[in-house]
Amino acid sequence: MKTLVRPAIVLFVLLTVLTGVVYPLVVTVFGQLLFPNAANGSIVTVNGKAVGSTLIGQPFTSPGHFWGRPSATSPQPYNATASSGSNLGPLNPALTDAVKARIAALKAANPGNDKPVPIDLVTASASGLDPDISLAAAYYQAMRVARTRNLPSDQVTALIDRHAHHPWLGIFGEPRVNVLELNLALDGR
Repeated sequence: MKTLVRPAIVLFVLLTVLTGVVYPLVVTVFGQLLFPNAANGSIVTVNGKAVGSTLIGQPFTSPGHFWGRPSATSPQPYNATASSGSNLGPLNPALTDAVKARIAALKAANPGNDKPVPIDLVTASASGLDPDISLAAAYYQAMRVARTRNLPSDQVTALIDRHAHHPWLGIFGEPRVNVLELNLALDGR
């Protein structure tokens, strides 16, 4: 019995130290050295005050701002401690009703825009925290934002183009724009 217990305890302690102390320490050091901004949450500051993260969406509701993807987190939107999707399937009437209501709200906020509503403006992401929208979703909102702020629409479109993130190496990912960065640029910060 002693020949079985002692190696098991030694192995348990060794693996605990290795996976519970050494590995996290090595990953933390490499993260801080190679990717310090991402390792620290990609916090955006304005005048020394944290205003958000480029990794987690925020609720923007003003007609003069770009709106992000809907959030499925609860009890409040974009709750990073409750990251989850809605788990509503495509045939679920609750999802259909929510999408219809979101489309109606977008059309009411932007009368005269007869373009199709991009899917990412009416459906939540799997995490419920998506900070980016597609370029199509940003362009869809450009007329509303320009009208609300009394700006030329080509100025708002140029702002979207300046803040667009294109696929890495031209093939990995989708063209997108970070809503927080775009709204901060729109506010002149």
